[in-house]
Amino acid sequence: MPAGSATSADPAVPAGPRIPAEPPPPARPVRLRWWSEICLLALLYGVYSAGRLFARGDVRDAIGHGLAVLRVEKFFHINLEHPLNRLFTREPWLGIPADFWYASLHYLVTPLVLIWLFRARHTVYRAARTWLMTSTLIGLIGFTFLPTCPPRLLAAGHGFVDTMAQFSDWGWWGGEASAPRGLGGMTNQYAAMPSLHVGWALWCGFLLWRHARTRWMRAAGIAYPTITALVVMGTANHYLLDALAGAAVMGAGALLTRPVLRGAARGREWLRSRLPRRLRPVLLAGGTAYTVAMGAGGEGVVGGGVVSGGCETSPGERIPQQRPPHRLPAERPGGAAAAAR
Repeated sequence: MPAGSATSADPAVPAGPRIPAEPPPPARPVRLRWWSEICLLALLYGVYSAGRLFARGDVRDAIGHGLAVLRVEKFFHINLEHPLNRLFTREPWLGIPADFWYASLHYLVTPLVLIWLFRARHTVYRAARTWLMTSTLIGLIGFTFLPTCPPRLLAAGHGFVDTMAQFSDWGWWGGEASAPRGLGGMTNQYAAMPSLHVGWALWCGFLLWRHARTRWMRAAGIAYPTITALVVMGTANHYLLDALAGAAVMGAGALLTRPVLRGAARGREWLRSRLPRRLRPVLLAGGTAYTVAMGAGGEGVVGGGVVSGGCETSPGERIPQQRPPHRLPAERPGGAAAAAR
């Protein structure tokens, strides 16, 4: 007996060809745009800078915390900042380049790595950016609740020399951290714990080592955080424990990246369900397919987006092409006969 007659004889199933069920809608990841990313990162840096400025804390507490860190290091004989600082102070050919390194690369390399990821490694950009933002906010909490005096601001009897003040004639900085002369009041000099100089350098180094294709870039991924850790101690801007705390903060940020991304996705869906229909395409920013991959074993979602007017976009399109959405076989001309076959 033909299979079709069995179907038509069953009173519970209507006669005629079966139309396949519509697949569930794909995930709706937000399409990343360069201008929105610049605004987001600028907002983050503004909050971070303002938080550092207003989280100065009491100077006496900050000095007490700095001395406590130094005592712990001396107890375990790990106060590497002492010999490094003496070396950088005695040898200008080391101290001057270290001051330039500390005062500039922190603000140059990190944005360059972000731009490189956005343009060349877009599948990991969103997770990497979220990791950086989360870790930075954790560091800001540390500055707020644990103001710490850096070694260079301790009394001279503790054996530290501020190399940036010693070699200030060579650069744009004065005697107040890496701030330009006359702008020392615009920075928090007691934000030593944790060291985000080291933390951000580790973030840059890991991404270069993990995702760069050339050997020299991967080598730079190893060298950059290593040299940065030596520089922040040799210039007497951080203790060894500050550098280790910066690494721990980046580790915590990496662990929280996936939960933060999932929470952001739920928040977008919650907001989308409460917006008028005509505003939803604005929230979804075109809804183009986008892959979120977080390194090896990372979670990802790939889906096609639907924009207003029932038009679709495809992965990789920068400007959505207006074209009708795909139709099911039974909805196409002659589709019923094709589906029956």
